[in-house]
Amino acid sequence: MNKAERALISLTDKSGIEDFAKALTDMGIEILSTGGTAKKMRDNGIAVKDVSEFTGFPEMLDGRVKTLHPLVHGGILHQRKNADHQQQCADHGIKPIDIIAVNLYAFEKTVADPDCSLDDAIENIDIGGPTMLRAAAKNFRDVTVIVDPADYDQVLTEIRDTGNTTLKTRFKLAVKVFQLTAAYDTAIADWLVKVDADSNPALNGE
Repeated sequence: MNKAERALISLTDKSGIEDFAKALTDMGIEILSTGGTAKKMRDNGIAVKDVSEFTGFPEMLDGRVKTLHPLVHGGILHQRKNADHQQQCADHGIKPIDIIAVNLYAFEKTVADPDCSLDDAIENIDIGGPTMLRAAAKNFRDVTVIVDPADYDQVLTEIRDTGNTTLKTRFKLAVKVFQLTAAYDTAIADWLVKVDADSNPALNGE
């Protein structure tokens, strides 16, 4: 397994991120991030590169498009032992992203408010987060994906010992991702199915 070079961190739950990110940078791992997560790390003296700087493409559409870019997803999804993948990455300037630490917009917290509107609910459906998580989990043979701050310590211990995490750890972390994204989509579907399309003002009129 190659030494981990780069991590992308984008969090709603930022608990413990300062110590985790600092430990990664102390081991020479570059940190990519966005928005409030990047600000919190910078406020704690941690060097961070904005994803928009990494991709050369700005965040846009009120934050709806931040990480949906080939340089991000190619960096996550390419197979490190696949010579064709490596050549394509070289041809297109795609650098590896070896660690993904992401959690999702708090949809359930948002819709727990009885005054939550359909539009508010829709804006709290995360797109980029689940996409990165699923990409990293699919490519668990090469990428470490973290959705739970409780896993930070194990990940750091393994990287300190060998330069990367073990395959078994990456697999277990990938399973957590698919459990999370399944529950997340179920929560969205369960809430939306209760919306009365005939009477909801957001659905009457263009």
